[in-house]
Amino acid sequence: MKNIYLDNAATTEIDIEVIDVMVKTMRNNFGNPSSIHSEGRKTRSLIEKSRKKIADLLNSSPSEIFFTSGGTEADNMAIRGAVRDAGVRHIITSKIEHAAVINTVANLESKKKVTTSFVKLNEDGEIDLENLEYLLSNNSNVLVSLMHGNNEIGNLLDIEKVSLLCKKYGALFHSDTVQTIGHYNFDLSKTKIDFLACSAHKFHGPKGVGFLYINKNVDITPLIHGGSQERDMRAGTECVYGIVGLAKAMEVAYRDLENHRNHIETLKRHMINKINKNLPMIKFNGKSLSLEKSLYTILSIQLPPNEFGDLLTFNLDLMGVSCSGGSACSSGSVSQSHVISELKKIKGPVIRFSFSKNNSIDEIDLAIEKLNDLLS
Repeated sequence: MKNIYLDNAATTEIDIEVIDVMVKTMRNNFGNPSSIHSEGRKTRSLIEKSRKKIADLLNSSPSEIFFTSGGTEADNMAIRGAVRDAGVRHIITSKIEHAAVINTVANLESKKKVTTSFVKLNEDGEIDLENLEYLLSNNSNVLVSLMHGNNEIGNLLDIEKVSLLCKKYGALFHSDTVQTIGHYNFDLSKTKIDFLACSAHKFHGPKGVGFLYINKNVDITPLIHGGSQERDMRAGTECVYGIVGLAKAMEVAYRDLENHRNHIETLKRHMINKINKNLPMIKFNGKSLSLEKSLYTILSIQLPPNEFGDLLTFNLDLMGVSCSGGSACSSGSVSQSHVISELKKIKGPVIRFSFSKNNSIDEIDLAIEKLNDLLS
């Protein structure tokens, strides 16, 4: 029996169109993009075409896109750069951000580079926008770092409202959009955001490549020093086939966005209905029941205390269903996820199911059947 993969928030299966263009690049474009001979120039052209394609999809300028190794590097580049070069002395964030943000901010605070405020959350983990405005009005030289879509419970941030608040109080705004780029439309010519982080493998692209969007009005210096790649912003020979794969994955994602979103929303609704019908003891975490306030790609559930406890995902894996207890970035950790720990409303074991265009209704039905068998 084929395994049922429902952990797409951790990583997605690479798209065949992406594989094809990456293989073609590896076969035909071996030149170093920093070389001035013809092989180098051809390879450089591929990078710049990819950059323009991404910028067009976000309605931004190619000069605002900087390729990285993924979301974690992009988050570090933005936050550390804002503190080092843009005069930031106070960071407003939340206690349920990705570890790439939480740990970076904690490191900067431990070195007395910044002070930190944590915006209040309601019991479902939603950002309290009134409290955010209060914090903005009482601090200066501020960077707000709040993720667009939470990778564990799926809550969506009203990024437009946060953008307007940051503009009102003259704060820089960084958002980890790793779970939402490729799944939601962005128009960066209209929304005031200073930094966006992206990772290709979250929307059927390759691992190990992403980008940081830096608004043209913000001036920061490199996180990684060395050569003059990425217009002196990110040293190191570019992963050309990865960059080409990233751009192709974004092209495919936005080309087919409406159809894929409708399909995945149907899967999520179906799983919610099946759980309500067959497993009424299960509770839903965050704003999972609202497709307006949560990612359509994630469904986080809470089970009643049982004999399996933290082994639930392991046992489901043995039954042919791949899912997660939270963030894959915390796998191997013996401690509970910092996100789940922060939400006092969650009392029992947590499972995160996350969907992609490659999943089917039949797979959802079978996954619920296996979960039912496990809990019976």
